[in-house]
Parts: sequence; C-alpha cells; structure tokens
Amino acid sequence: MAKMSFRVLFCALTVIVGLCEIATGYRLGVGRADCTGPPVEIGFMGYGEFSQRGQGIHLRQYARAFIFEDEREARVVFVSADAGMMGHAVKRDVLKLLQARYGDLYRFENVVLSGSHSHSVPSGFLMSYLYDIASLGFVPQNFDALVEGITLAIVRAHEGMRDGRLFLSETTVQEANINRSPSAYENNPRWERDQYRDYTDKRLVQLRLVDRSGDQLLGAINWFAVHPTSMNKTNRYVSSDNVGYASVLLELERNGVRVPGRGEFVGAFASTNLGDASPNIMGPKCEKTGLPCDMLTSSCPAGAGACIASGPGKDMFESTKIIGTRLYDAATKLLNAQGGREVTGPIKFAHQFIDMTEQKVSYVNPATGEQETVHGCYPAMGYSFGAGTTDGPGAFDFRQATLTDSPFWNTARDILAEPTPEDKRCQAPKPILIASGRAKFSYEVQPKIVPTQLLLVGDFAIAAVPAEFTTMSGRRLRAAVRQTALEAANQEITVVVAGLSNMYTSYVATPEEYAIQRYEGASTLYGPHTLTIYLEQFRRLMRSIAHGEMLAPGPMPPFEDDKQITLSTGVVFDGHPFGWYFGDCKLQPKETPYRRGDVVRVMFIAGNPRNNLMHERSYFTVERLRAEFEETNSVDHTGGREEWEVIATDANWETKFKWHRRSTLFAYSDIELEWEVTELADPGTYRIQHFGYWRYILGGIFPYNGTTRNFTVE
Repeated sequence: MAKMSFRVLFCALTVIVGLCEIATGYRLGVGRADCTGPPVEIGFMGYGEFSQRGQGIHLRQYARAFIFEDEREARVVFVSADAGMMGHAVKRDVLKLLQARYGDLYRFENVVLSGSHSHSVPSGFLMSYLYDIASLGFVPQNFDALVEGITLAIVRAHEGMRDGRLFLSETTVQEANINRSPSAYENNPRWERDQYRDYTDKRLVQLRLVDRSGDQLLGAINWFAVHPTSMNKTNRYVSSDNVGYASVLLELERNGVRVPGRGEFVGAFASTNLGDASPNIMGPKCEKTGLPCDMLTSSCPAGAGACIASGPGKDMFESTKIIGTRLYDAATKLLNAQGGREVTGPIKFAHQFIDMTEQKVSYVNPATGEQETVHGCYPAMGYSFGAGTTDGPGAFDFRQATLTDSPFWNTARDILAEPTPEDKRCQAPKPILIASGRAKFSYEVQPKIVPTQLLLVGDFAIAAVPAEFTTMSGRRLRAAVRQTALEAANQEITVVVAGLSNMYTSYVATPEEYAIQRYEGASTLYGPHTLTIYLEQFRRLMRSIAHGEMLAPGPMPPFEDDKQITLSTGVVFDGHPFGWYFGDCKLQPKETPYRRGDVVRVMFIAGNPRNNLMHERSYFTVERLRAEFEETNSVDHTGGREEWEVIATDANWETKFKWHRRSTLFAYSDIELEWEVTELADPGTYRIQHFGYWRYILGGIFPYNGTTRNFTVE
C-alpha cells in the first residue's frame, strides 16, 4: 500500500460527514546548491574548441531544484542546472544518493534534470565519446561536482517543503534572441509559419511558487528560448552565461542579499526549444569586413574571415549582461504583477526509454499527401556539423547547408567508422561526416537509447526532451501534447518544452529544416524523421497519463563507467618560489583610493584550484570593514559581530579570478583576482582574502589563505 500522510487519511475518512475538506493546493519545495566544476585546465562543453580550457571563474554554477506534490502525495521534481546539458549517468547517481535517503520516492519516472546549456562550463560528464572529446575524455571531478550539487539542491527542496500554490504567467521578451538558421526555418510550410509572428519564440513562461496564503514567494522557473552563447569561444572563465546571470540577478533582488547562492528564494531560467535561437542579436557578419555573411551557408568571401554573430554589447561580457538583464526584467515584471492563472489539479507523470534506431511511425508526406511508415536511423553527424554555427564557427573548409560529400573527408571518416548503404539512404539528404552509430569504439560514441518524459502538474505540462529542439520543432511538440490532452482527456493544458533533459543527443530539427542541412539539421542524429518519432512518442506519453496506463519502462541505456577513457591528468603537486609561500600577496591594491567603476586587481601565490572546488564557499572574498569599527576599536556595541562584512565572492558578476601556471616543472602558479567597484559599494575600508588548497608531492592536500593590505573606496 502506498504511503499516505495522516492528514490525507484523516480527511479521506471524515469528508463524508463534512469534518474536513481536502485542499486543492500543493506541497512545494525549492532548493539551490553549488555545482561548480573544476575551473581550470578542463575543456568546456559546447563549442567543441579544444583550446577552450578553463582558467578561472566569472560566475559559479548552481543547481536549482523544485519539488511539487499533490494531495494524493504524487510527487515530481524539476531541476535546472548551470550545465551544458545533462547526462544519463549523472541522473542515475543522483537517484542513487536520493534513494539511500528517501527510499524509492525519487525515480527515473518523476525526476527531470535539465541543463541550462551554458557553453562556458566544464565538460567530461556525459560518458559518450563524441561529447567528452573536448575534455580529453571523462572527468570524474566534474561528474561528481554535478551529482553532489544536484543532489544537495533536491535534498534542500525536500527538507523545506511546505503548503503552497502555483501560478502560471507569460510575457514576451523582444531583442533577446534571433534565429541563427533563418534559411532552414523558412523551409517549413508557409501555412505553418504564418501562425507565428517571429522566427523564434519570444514568450517567457513563468511558473511562480508561493506559500498557501500567497504572501511569501518561494521560487520561480522561467523558460525562454535562447542559447547561453553570449560568452563566445574565446572565453576561458567558467560562466553560467546570460541565463545564469539572469538567475543571479533575480535571486539577489528577491533575497535582499549581495552575494549569490544565499537566501531562501530560488529563481531559475531553464532551457527550452533553443536549438536555433541565438542571443547574438546583431546577427552574423564577416569577421574582417563587417559585411553580412551568405545567408544559406553562413560563409564569407576569401580573405573576409569567419562568419560570426555578436551583440548586443561591445564585447561578450557586456552582451551577456544585456541579455541576462532583459530576461531578469521580464521575469521581475511578472513576479511583481502577481498575476497569471492558478495551476490546479493532480500531479501525474510518464517516462519511457526508447531505442531511436528501432522506432517506426506513420508520417504523411507533404509532397504526395500519402501516409508512409518512417523509421529512425543509426546516429550520424553531417558535414555541416563540422562548420559549427554563427555563434561559434567550426574549422577547416566546412560550410553549412552542405548536401554533398567529399572523397577526402569520407576517407578520414571511414577510419573511425564507415556508414552502411542503409545508413546513407536513411540519413539522406545528410552527407555523413561521422557515422557515430557504427563506430566500434570501447564505449558508445553517441546514444541510441533515449529517455522521454512528461510531467503534468495540474493543467501544466513539462515535456522533457534529451536534445536541443529548434523553434518549430518545439512548437510542433507543444501542439502535439496539447492536442492529445484535449482528445484523450478533454483537458486544456499549457505545455513547455524542457530542453537538454536527462541525456544529451544533439539537435532535433523538423524534416523540412533537416532537408536544408544547416548545423541543426546536420546534428539531428537519427535522420530526417527524428522529430516525427518524438511527436508520436510524446503523444503516447500523454495518452498514458490521460488513460491512467502504465507504460513499459523500455530498454535501459547502457552504463559504461568501467570503459571510460580519461586523458586529463589530475594535480600531481604544487610548488612555490623560494622566499614565497602559498597565500602570499604578490600584487597589492594601490594605496590611493578607488572610486566606483575602478577595478581592483591583486595576485597571490596559489595552489591549483582543482585541489578543492570550494562548493558553498569561494576562492576569494571582497570584504568591507564595518562602519562602527572604523569609528572605534570597541566591540561592546556590536554584539560580537565580525569586524569585516563579505560584500562579494567569486560568484558575483563584478568579480573574476584567473589562474596562471607559472612553471610546469616546479608547479608554481598564481591566482589573479579582480573586483569592479560597483555603484552599490559604500565608501570605506576594504580588503580581499584568497582561500585555497595546495597538494604536497608526497601526499595530502592542505588549506591556506592570504589577505591583502587594506584599501579604501571613496
């Protein structure tokens, strides 16, 4: 018998005599935890740029968890993590830790883990060869950081659950995204495009969590379609990018604090159908001439440089700030309005693993009007995948919209894996650059079995997809789930797509977009009918919920932990120059006063930051001497408070740290810290403290810290 609370049991037994009325609200929990990965020497996930390896931190990574439970004690969890995407093994290990605490309360079926898709965070956690290649294989430290951070966020949400209510609202956000593949989008049917004003979704959908009285705001999830690629591939700082910055702004303002990661309110900006939605709204230009690129191929004439999109700021930091602020402003207006419709009704969910290579579904061919049976292909990446995108161009001579192959690249391809004639027919018109489904590597190059999941919280549905759906793919998926709910249950529901959830399998373009073979189509793994399969599968999930049916779990994706290759070495030891020690300040703040807008730069002798990721802590703090201590040395009137108040850490926007390897042989390194004096900085006396750990060559890791001399801000 399912576990039932005393309150619900009492109500159930007494409602017939009018002693109790079961409430229509929910039990809600919110939690946040630090999940920052190794900030140095590890490749970033997203651009596939081998030289893009971390050298420090600009914004820390956080996992934000939201738990929803109805009166029947049906429970679901949604987590948005500042990660490039989510891995199946990450979810498995999170569930193991949760089940050790709470039994089978949290399972594959009722937990969604979604990555925000920042391209400026460490990789090496997906356990698929192609996706971990930029980090030279599996990175256990980053994997563990995500698992531990996500688990802690869910635990905090679980332990803080209370009675509450949910409200759904939406607004439009202009000047925050553009479609980076308009030529592919325009190949969708005209009648379909005419239903929408824009080439990208401009809706920001917000789910607001409040307590039962409605007086206290607990949290908010905001879904908006934009790539977190404002930070380009020249960036070397760990950063949660534009959506992460929007979350930081929202939480700082709602919690009334100055340091991120503190306070009870939890606000997430989660990924949705962002596949072709770019934040670089000034559009693609030729790097050297500033002239527009070719629209179809995103290429430039010889000598004109690469085709790169940018904006709206003068550099990637300003662009990140502008886009993040626009999202924050829109979310804040919705929160302040306290409007929207209340979400009511029971909580339900459906989950199923499917082998995409074995799926067969019906499809009406728009060219002939005849119904056909189509099927999924073995995973493969097309030539245009090698071209990259206008957010981050690729290498060599690849161009988007490539429909023909070349003998040279085919020869190189076949060394890894040769596609079969059936693969070529199935994937057409995609010319195959990487036949990942046929590779005989020691472990999976790209997944074949994928998770599909649907959460229904009252009349609000979250369709969790393991990929990046393009704008029109997401629109079709939302419509399919909404229409199925109407047909199967006579229920009007609102649907959001939660992208990059539970596993990563690249992109999902519409069949029409696939035919153009821009980057998104070339990265649609399972052939031209990948979306067709997903549409039918999510209809199946919705029908199972409507009819109260339990779906077969499907084939479990393989776990290949023991086969993982790790070429990224750990920290061997740390050293320091003669006459110096860890924590000694090499570069002090200047003696003359700083003013608002100035940047304070200091430098310390350091150990490798990978020795300790400083979760829930910081590599450095900016501290201000409390005013009462500047006036007197007496502590009688302070109640024993600390003399110094922390006003910024390495999680704040206005701070950065950069790690410098000074000697590989002797393992010398420095850490350079920056703090921009903001408009919020009060005049007074300040200092900066650095915290770290160093590794002894004969074993052991030891803490140290250092402090600058005091400096003043006028």
